Amino acid sequence: MELKRVVVTGFGAITPIGNNAKEYWENLKKGESGAAPITLFDSTNFKTKFASEVKNYDPLNYFDKKEAKKMDRNSQFGQIAAREAIAHSRLIEDNVNKDRVGVIWGSGIGGLETFETEVLGFAESNGIPRFNPFFIPKMIADITPGNISIEYGFHGPNYTTVSACASSANALIDAKMLINLGKADVIVCGGSEAAVTASGMGGFNAMHALSTRNDDPKTASRPFDKDRDGFVLGEGAGCIILEEYEHAKQRGATIYAELAGGGMSADAHHMTAPHPEGLGAYLVMKNCLEDAGVTADEVDHINMHGTSTPLGDIAESNAIARLFGEHAYDIQINSTKSMTGHLLGAAGVIEAIAALHTIIHGIVPPTINHFTDDEKIDSRLNFTFNTAVEKDVNIAMSNTFGFGGHNACVLFKKI
Repeated sequence: MELKRVVVTGFGAITPIGNNAKEYWENLKKGESGAAPITLFDSTNFKTKFASEVKNYDPLNYFDKKEAKKMDRNSQFGQIAAREAIAHSRLIEDNVNKDRVGVIWGSGIGGLETFETEVLGFAESNGIPRFNPFFIPKMIADITPGNISIEYGFHGPNYTTVSACASSANALIDAKMLINLGKADVIVCGGSEAAVTASGMGGFNAMHALSTRNDDPKTASRPFDKDRDGFVLGEGAGCIILEEYEHAKQRGATIYAELAGGGMSADAHHMTAPHPEGLGAYLVMKNCLEDAGVTADEVDHINMHGTSTPLGDIAESNAIARLFGEHAYDIQINSTKSMTGHLLGAAGVIEAIAALHTIIHGIVPPTINHFTDDEKIDSRLNFTFNTAVEKDVNIAMSNTFGFGGHNACVLFKKI
């Protein structure tokens, strides 16, 4: 059986550095940091008092009041990104067969704000169970693709992938495979997360996963820097429209790139720490290259997972050096988490959108906040520190790794 080709025909985003895909890309190029003091709750007693929140967000600019009350912030972000991507791809105007359009969405946690609000409310109610009737549908991680399909009448495959921070990258890979096999013509694919809450921040602080650079939040996310001290929690959503190549050509859609490869692997090592030798990261990139039918020396750019954690940045860098050999030093690599923070389940898709834009525009955004080299990281690797670089990019990869040892990698090709 000959596998069908999969291409990108639209995208949308709402992020800490831009409330649509265009703003997001412009601020990536400029090296803007989205980190700032927390406004969503009182963080006075928390070790970390900053995060990368979506700015100037009012749900009533996107939903009527009744509709907004039925949706967690996580789902709101997902719906907003999907609306932008669907409009960008002209799916509705072109009257595509909605029975052949699916929605696959990633979220690592789901409606954490709703869960926190309802459980705390119960704790203060003297045991009287006065729960919101929308508690469960607002909270569950799979409600976002359900809501998107309801809004547009899409009857194709519809579900959520949950693999911690790899969730939306896994959604992209699942969508690719379904289209490869002819199970759908189009899949609206993405991820969302809204975990900047008291329990979210408190939980990650308890793990010592977050930066505590409260005196200078904007420089707190510093991947590969010797003085990195953890990641910056972010929120938002991204969406990519994946479409079968001939279907896209037939309707005259704008094709931005081909999703040529998807790789998956497991570290099988530790609940939260990466394999010390980067074994899972090495395997996932190797698997992705094989799936795409691409050789290592053809890769021009890698958007790394690069969270700014002491162990993770070393393991991933070592994996790249091992897999790509001498060619590793010719690849323009970066970590856009230095600007957006870490969007957990939405990280994979917003970083895939960044990688797509490097192909479209020939610009690699910087890894900001680099001050001091880490002697444990190969300094010959080109991390695009602090300033964007113009580069003709034909093949771009994006890595995403999650707690539990889940690894996902996607590869886009200029078409």
